[in-house]
Amino acid sequence: MKFAKRMSRLGTETAFEVLAKARALEANGKDVIHLEIGEPDFDTPEHVVQSGIEALKSGATHYGPSPGFPDLRDIIAQEISSTRDIPVSAENVVVTPGGKPIMFFVILALIDNGDEVLYPNPGFPIYESMIEFVGGTAVPMQLHERLDYNIDIDEVAAQITDKTKMIILNSPNNPCGSVISEDSMEQLAFLVKKHDLIVLSDEIYSRFLYEGRHHSITAYPGMLERTIILDGFSKTYAMTGWRIGYGVMPVDLVEPISKLVTNSVSCTASFTQLAAIDALNGPQDDAFAMVEEFKARRDIIVNGLNNIPGIRCPNPQGAFYVFPNIEGTGLSSRKFADDLLEKAGVACLSGESFGKFGNGYVRFSFANSATNIELALHRIKTYLEKDA
Repeated sequence: MKFAKRMSRLGTETAFEVLAKARALEANGKDVIHLEIGEPDFDTPEHVVQSGIEALKSGATHYGPSPGFPDLRDIIAQEISSTRDIPVSAENVVVTPGGKPIMFFVILALIDNGDEVLYPNPGFPIYESMIEFVGGTAVPMQLHERLDYNIDIDEVAAQITDKTKMIILNSPNNPCGSVISEDSMEQLAFLVKKHDLIVLSDEIYSRFLYEGRHHSITAYPGMLERTIILDGFSKTYAMTGWRIGYGVMPVDLVEPISKLVTNSVSCTASFTQLAAIDALNGPQDDAFAMVEEFKARRDIIVNGLNNIPGIRCPNPQGAFYVFPNIEGTGLSSRKFADDLLEKAGVACLSGESFGKFGNGYVRFSFANSATNIELALHRIKTYLEKDA
């Protein structure tokens, strides 16, 4: 079968490939500690589960409107208005089966052949994949370890050309766990307005902050009308398998994005949307407790990695990942990750999985128990001592 040329431009998400490899090793009897997958290891809060069950029992198994149920869109608007201190309404919201469709549909709707899009690198690999797939040019904004995995504003300013149309931001960041400072955010807003750019602001980890509070670029003057916020329920409420996310965007973009929903997935599952309403409206104790647990795990893994010769691990401010520098081990990122899985039984991702500036780094997810994280640290140290 002959595939369309565009398929050669489509990337992937390495985490799922590593997971499959780890599962195959487990099937053959190897014990593997999973620090590769970016999803909470907690169950969906019970009241949300019960809401989904009741929705199914009550017949919420039919098509719904492509942009999402009005009640859910309204509650999302209230949540965003409150947490970002911006005025948005239900008319600004589109609900999708997960956050990735917002990423894909926004890029598909706004980026033409040859348009340049700046995106964080190391960064979520689907940014680059989607930009290239639709015919755009992906321009990596390097996240520097010396800047706590943040961009150099002067570098970014120099990368903007007359072909630049969009900047993608991700704060807190995957894979680094870094957070864009208020000062950098203000300077970015200035550049965006100066060059009349669009911002896709991936804020899926906004609840996963260990110090300070979340800052969205939409809160700066003149930014709300040129920014699309991507957020969802997968991380905050441990609902990755429910597949529900959303975008908050200028009103004139809602119809085109809704049309892309209609032409692709039709709508988001009805029972999932009803459960999402109760996730936002119901008690937040489980969500807050999850963040506190992740903070404790962060401290364990950062301290542990920094006590292993050859590894240097900055302290992430958000999300649930660490992105240590492993150049001191003398191993490439890919060999380090491959050997760690096959020889030590610890699954992680090589830094190159997140772009060219990830070389010399690996990503560990601390979405696993403290006990397993401590065991993984022991295995990593033992592996490196034997390999020395």
